[in-house]
Amino acid sequence: MEENQRPESETTQSTTQPLEPQAAPVEPNNKEERTWAMACHLSALVGFVIPFGAIIGPLVIWLIKKDEMPLVEVHGKKSLNFQLTLLIAYVVCFMLVFAVIGLILLPLIAIFSFIMVVIAAVKTNDGKEFTYPMTINFIK
Repeated sequence: MEENQRPESETTQSTTQPLEPQAAPVEPNNKEERTWAMACHLSALVGFVIPFGAIIGPLVIWLIKKDEMPLVEVHGKKSLNFQLTLLIAYVVCFMLVFAVIGLILLPLIAIFSFIMVVIAAVKTNDGKEFTYPMTINFIK
């Protein structure tokens, strides 16, 4: 045999070896997984109706689905981190209400929150990557 040629048994063995485990894709084609990931973001809108609902909604979905759906784990963390960052911003603005500037900042933060949640939900459902701006990573 020539040096460049390998016996057939060697070539089949090299191609059938198991691949190294890879991280789950961030943008799968699985519609159900994208829908649950989108629900992580949209459930934060409950916070406009129920106190602390912006944290409880994504937290519940993330805890239920994170082990079976890798995309939900990623987006659940993103949503929770953003909502926890906003909670800090709301507390600071509430304290600034006494200095009058908080009266202006509270509605601006609420509008910013609503817009970012909707954008995140739409991009997640489309299978595109989205990262919230100005977010502190509490959950890694």
